[in-house]
Amino acid sequence: MPNINDYIKWRGDLSFKESPLNEVDNMILSRFSYLPFSKVNIKEKETIGNVVKRLSKFGVEEFNIDGDKPLVDNLNNCIRFKDLVLTDYEENTNKSAEEQFAAITIHLNDKEMYISFCGTDNTLVGWKEDFNLSFMQNIPAQLEGVKYLKKIAHKYNKKIYLGGHSKGGNVAVYSAVFSGKEIQNKIISVTNHDGPGFDETIIEMEEYKRILDKLYTYIPQSSVIGRLLEHEEKYKIVKSIERGIMQHDIYSWQVLGTKIIQMKEVTNGSELINRTIKTWLKETTPDQRKNVIDILYNVIESTNAVTMREISSARMKNVAKMLKSYRNIDEKDRKMINKVFAGLGMAAKESIKGKFEE
Repeated sequence: MPNINDYIKWRGDLSFKESPLNEVDNMILSRFSYLPFSKVNIKEKETIGNVVKRLSKFGVEEFNIDGDKPLVDNLNNCIRFKDLVLTDYEENTNKSAEEQFAAITIHLNDKEMYISFCGTDNTLVGWKEDFNLSFMQNIPAQLEGVKYLKKIAHKYNKKIYLGGHSKGGNVAVYSAVFSGKEIQNKIISVTNHDGPGFDETIIEMEEYKRILDKLYTYIPQSSVIGRLLEHEEKYKIVKSIERGIMQHDIYSWQVLGTKIIQMKEVTNGSELINRTIKTWLKETTPDQRKNVIDILYNVIESTNAVTMREISSARMKNVAKMLKSYRNIDEKDRKMINKVFAGLGMAAKESIKGKFEE
């Protein structure tokens, strides 16, 4: 079935003047910020066509996930996207600050631009920052997103689309919420592709309410990541050809023409996980969650891996190192971890029970 790469082959011969921006274009542009621009010495201002021509020479291993390589190959010499201008690429991965941030501005025409926020990349610190959402009011990438949006909004007198996939979608929404009323008035829409929501304190803020009617969220039918925390806005459920958490892969989402294929409801598995995590979050303190995540991250870090790919490529060797590191941690910390995971198991049982009682 067709995905965004098939869409480019089908619609790539028409400019945006001939066929306006649609929700599939939006999905492509939100994913665009994941591409390894730092490896091609991207200039302050150049076209998509020039950049993807250089990126197309890379092998699959140079990209975050395998689907990014076909995306670049299909965008190469694509009439629809090749003349769009790229500016203001920023990237910052700071291990000590537990931050992984990247964003790029795509100029659609003289009046409109699209700011694409990168989600979690292949680095361990990027995944750690995601988990920090469970106990932090805000994470560094969100604060960087606000600064970036303010800078771009003042630099260019244009209307703004915001978007991102995974954590990038969360950062797009957060940036729009805390950018101020003047910038919010310039925003056309904010699209969150299977990114986490927010805690209730943000959902209830006036700043969030002001932008609510411009928020658009898409999640696959077995969504896990996109259902973390709270979403006040309505979301559309997308058809994916993958299973379980692998549906988070945006290249598995199905499209038909200029539309994303939608489903009526999420799966029972997605609903169960959603209930379980919400119950667990209510029954644990932020400090408990922080301690567990920090300890487990240190265990994984003991393998000396920097990326998730390095963990999986030497699986048994790394598992042995992690088990040894886990055995060596403080007995009190080990008991706390076991207690928290036992609570997660109890939350799952309660969720299953609640499902059958409805």
